[in-house]
Amino acid sequence: MPGLVHVVDDDASFRTAIERRLKLAGYEVVTYATAEDLLSADPDDTQPGCILLDVRIPGLSGPDLQGRLIAQGSTLPIIFLTGHADTPTTVRAIKAGAEDFLTKPVSSEQLLDAIERALARQNAAHAQRGRLETFRTRLATLTQRERQVFDLIVRGRINKQVAHALGTTERTVKAHRHQVMEKMQVQSLAELVSLAERLGMIDANSQ
Repeated sequence: MPGLVHVVDDDASFRTAIERRLKLAGYEVVTYATAEDLLSADPDDTQPGCILLDVRIPGLSGPDLQGRLIAQGSTLPIIFLTGHADTPTTVRAIKAGAEDFLTKPVSSEQLLDAIERALARQNAAHAQRGRLETFRTRLATLTQRERQVFDLIVRGRINKQVAHALGTTERTVKAHRHQVMEKMQVQSLAELVSLAERLGMIDANSQ
């Protein structure tokens, strides 16, 4: 199955029609009449999936549900559907990270394209998080001294400066540096610096 689509819309006939369309395209579908129903279901965001969300629904509105899900740490991409295009709402939703904003009636092609893009982006984000977890695991294998060397070389310190800062010899620093590169499984200092930036350990502009 290519993924699970959560459809939130208070119009029962629209939910039925969308569910039929998406199932024909090979997607699994779960429908909800209200935002509260989706929150109660607590959808799993570790599996491929996205949310098709109507802007105007009774109770908690689409944008409010988006805010609630973000606050809960959900990473499910959201595609908004609306019968009334409203620029301020669109801008607010997109700024908050909405994947797309479609106006009803929506063509099957438009809908499936948006879902495909949302799932591709979700997949890329999961892969990136997986890589960062691997890096964090490798980082935890460094000894205390190797970690000190790591922290200094990713900030642009040369071996001589590192040796001075740690009260040791350049030769010892070179040995530690080699171990750091081996354990982190990187080929160059540039790769190590890039890694530290992605882990949020150094500012991309810091020296």
